[in-house]
Amino acid sequence: MSRIITRRGLVTGAAVGAGTLLAGCDRLGQNETFRSILFKGEDIHRGLQRALTDRGALAPQFTEAQMSPIFRENGTRNPNTDAYNAHVANRFADWRLKVGGLVDRPLDLSLAQLRSMPARTQITRHDCVEGWSAIGKWHGPMLGTVLKAVGVRRSARYVVFHCADLYRGTPYYESIDMIDAFHPQTILAWAMNGHPLSVGHGAPVRLRVERQLGYKHAKYVMRIDAVESLAGIGLGKGGYWEDNVDYDWYAGI
Repeated sequence: MSRIITRRGLVTGAAVGAGTLLAGCDRLGQNETFRSILFKGEDIHRGLQRALTDRGALAPQFTEAQMSPIFRENGTRNPNTDAYNAHVANRFADWRLKVGGLVDRPLDLSLAQLRSMPARTQITRHDCVEGWSAIGKWHGPMLGTVLKAVGVRRSARYVVFHCADLYRGTPYYESIDMIDAFHPQTILAWAMNGHPLSVGHGAPVRLRVERQLGYKHAKYVMRIDAVESLAGIGLGKGGYWEDNVDYDWYAGI
């Protein structure tokens, strides 16, 4: 039995039941005063999100018997740039993960160094905004371990991920706050289902931030920066899809 779990039925049912409410919300959304309050600033908006959710709770974990026989490749399936193809050709021997920004000890990590760090293995469910889910096993060091190694400064509030895949010529980027960055299930995965990541799944390293939807799980990570504000990142909303398709910055599930 396939364990690719569809969420469309649930979403459709919820939409029918909420029709009246959504109609009212739509009218409110056209009111400029309401919109100015609703979107007043990142501190209010993200503070409210934290207040409404238990950000320290663990995402459900599963057994190997519950793993999906098929796990789709979300987002980019191959960056296919000259630089990335060169990394693939030499099995990422020259690849480096740069970790910097508001840190005391910037790092330039090889894949071998990253793989030598204490690692976590977790079997979790990936929920894609496109309406499908799948359960897989991920392995890699906790992001918090890396951030402690570089000495993140107290002024840093977000962690930004810059990736090798391009969208309209722009490298993919995403961000999370420090609560998610130091969550024990937030890892820099270099293995999936017991094997090194394939190109389609984000080789050599991808982010797994298990309390959020799939577009937050940046693939092909090349650089990580600790920053005080998201204002200078893309259009300032914290991620490529947030900037260009108005996805929510906090995609908690």
